Amino acid sequence: MILLDIPWNINPEIFSVGKFAIRWYGLLFASSFFFGYLIMAGFFKKEKIPEEVLDRLTLYMALGTIIGARLGHCLFYEPDYYLSNPVEILMVWHGGLASHGAGIGIFIALYLFAKKSKKSYLWILDRMAFVVALSGFFIRTGNLMNSEIYGVETNLPWGFVFLRNGETVPKHPTQIYEALAYLFVFILLYFIYKRNQGVFKSGLLFSLFMIFVFGFRFFIEFIKNNQVAFESGMTLNMGQWLSIPFVLFGIILLFFVLKKPVPE
Repeated sequence: MILLDIPWNINPEIFSVGKFAIRWYGLLFASSFFFGYLIMAGFFKKEKIPEEVLDRLTLYMALGTIIGARLGHCLFYEPDYYLSNPVEILMVWHGGLASHGAGIGIFIALYLFAKKSKKSYLWILDRMAFVVALSGFFIRTGNLMNSEIYGVETNLPWGFVFLRNGETVPKHPTQIYEALAYLFVFILLYFIYKRNQGVFKSGLLFSLFMIFVFGFRFFIEFIKNNQVAFESGMTLNMGQWLSIPFVLFGIILLFFVLKKPVPE
């Protein structure tokens, strides 16, 4: 097989004026909320739910995602540093965000929203599964534009040489693998929703989301570089350990969902 190594040296900044800059990651992160809002607006319109409910839900989602992702990175990956320097937790532009932390933040935010709005928690989780899966696609694409969170060395023909990081050998573009996996989950859930005209067993979409998204994440981690030094001696890295409970929860929930009668 002829190697077709792909040199990757994209500037993370789209343009800048002085100290102000528009970055690909920020644009893609914002796009996840924009397109997610449009999709949810379509669902809410079909189900005759007032638009102001969606506006409140969007606010809860945004806060849950950002706060959870930041705290997740600080507490899961670098707790000693951030607990010694707590002010830096607020400096989102320094350090990183963790998808598992975002997931926990979203669960808490949606629980609070469901309680305040008197909506079924699973009803909300089913519909937000679309948005979160699509957001994962945009965010991992942003990671690619930042030349970050990529994999180990590979001799496959689509290996990327991340020149901005001083790499000289091709690495697995795991950002693309994850982005495509999350896009697949989004399409699958959307297909189920449309085929059933929005009528399905409560919890079905959310359980499938948990199984597939975190299942894909678990396996992709095997070919991903460790994010922090302490992972080097671990059989399973932190991302995999954090994924296991999500997958198990999805399997258990799916088991109970399938025992329910089909809603009329």
